[in-house]
Amino acid sequence: MTKFDYSDKPWWQFVYEAAIEALEDAGMKISDIEAIVLSAVSSAAGGEHQTHKISLLSDLFKTNVPIIELPSVCAGGGVATWVSNRLGFKNILAVSGEKLVDNPSEVTVDWILSAAERVVEQTEGMLFPVQNVLVWQQYMEKYGATMDDLALIAFKNHQNAVLNPKAYYYQRPVSLEDIKKSPIIASPFRLMDCSLSVNGGAATILSKEKSDVEIIGSGFATDYLLTFGREILTHFKATRLAAEQAFEEAKIKPQDIDVAEVHDAFTSVELFSYEDLGFAPIGKGADLIREGKVNLDGELPVNTSGGLKAKGHPISATGLAQIYEIVNQLRGRCGERQVKNPKIGLCHNVGGAGGSVTVHILKKV
Repeated sequence: MTKFDYSDKPWWQFVYEAAIEALEDAGMKISDIEAIVLSAVSSAAGGEHQTHKISLLSDLFKTNVPIIELPSVCAGGGVATWVSNRLGFKNILAVSGEKLVDNPSEVTVDWILSAAERVVEQTEGMLFPVQNVLVWQQYMEKYGATMDDLALIAFKNHQNAVLNPKAYYYQRPVSLEDIKKSPIIASPFRLMDCSLSVNGGAATILSKEKSDVEIIGSGFATDYLLTFGREILTHFKATRLAAEQAFEEAKIKPQDIDVAEVHDAFTSVELFSYEDLGFAPIGKGADLIREGKVNLDGELPVNTSGGLKAKGHPISATGLAQIYEIVNQLRGRCGERQVKNPKIGLCHNVGGAGGSVTVHILKKV
């Protein structure tokens, strides 16, 4: 994983740096890789004007292996992992690099909005903070959760990011008071309820050779594009379906998870995803943050990396960065933010406002 920041590099350089680190970590050369799966979408925003990305990677890595491009907006990294895990190659590289923060704000905002439903959401200017806050309003009314609960989630994730050298907010502590007094973005969401758009890259190598970490469960589900055309308004059905698939394949239960990276594009999504992933009963997700159970020293640490909220969210690279964090947690490499002796970790990656979701379960062996 590269550092997530605003550095002025082309998207392919983030890909290259992350891939080289992954190869070195695996003790491999690019000649050992039989296929590459790429998810990188931000160049389409207009800043780099490059659509034939797979051929560019062939040139970059001096390889002629199959390269598959899988754009799936914010779930791109998770989808790349899900697909790679099902292909028959011995060694496969899943990689993403994004230069999201590259254009004038109106260009980037318009491009991100293109991931929303065209007739209603785009026409009405329903940016993702708006879509997600409408879901949150429904949730608050039904289950009694509060903005103070979301402030605790943001505070937890910022505390964790301070301990992560590759996070944007590394060594930049944010107080609970700062969070609660941050500007209103889409009422009642505040600025500090929203994840941070950054540039960055991440990569993983999936191999059929014996390793100390295995993917034991993997799920992928989709849902209707129009957020309010769905069966459930207070949760993401696709998260529940993907989680059910992953847990069934892994032959374990949610209570067996020791550490998790949950897609906190907005603090509310982390909260109700506790429930969709099976960590808490429906309507009781707030109890986990109120009681400190998801803190770094809690029963189930969530977003030890700082999450999208404070580590940063470079669209497609996020899902692979989650894999990176969980693998390093299972290998005991996370320094001050290291969880005590984790055996099983979970990664939850969401595209759009719940339109596509992957869940991966990894185990130390």
